[in-house]
Amino acid sequence: MGWALLSAVFAAATALLAKVGVAHVDSNLATALRTTVVVVFTWGIALALGKHGEIRLLDGRSVLFLVLSGLATGLSWLCYFRALQLGPASHVAPLDKLSVPLVMVFAWLLLGEKLTPAAILGGVLITAGAVAMVLG
Repeated sequence: MGWALLSAVFAAATALLAKVGVAHVDSNLATALRTTVVVVFTWGIALALGKHGEIRLLDGRSVLFLVLSGLATGLSWLCYFRALQLGPASHVAPLDKLSVPLVMVFAWLLLGEKLTPAAILGGVLITAGAVAMVLG
């Protein structure tokens, strides 16, 4: 829970910082710069913790899915930065968070995860909240 909450805090900071950062920069260039920082930062952590050697232990399936995840992340970031450039952060961020109910549905369909009534209600409320924030 703690890591997830920290992720939300940093995601909020990302939206605000990126909105200011893309104001006078091509969104694709801004995403490239941001991605470079992420790559250097995360490799620095992996090297500092001595985890870099474990890369040779990865199997082909793990590598494939991590590469596909990286491509999805890149596409998401490119779209997110362009949306921030074109619209207010207070509208873009809630729409971006529609990923939560989408993950719930896809995890149910593709991974066989359970959808409880409480989870369904939460997903509906997140969706309704995002729509209300954008239309309001």
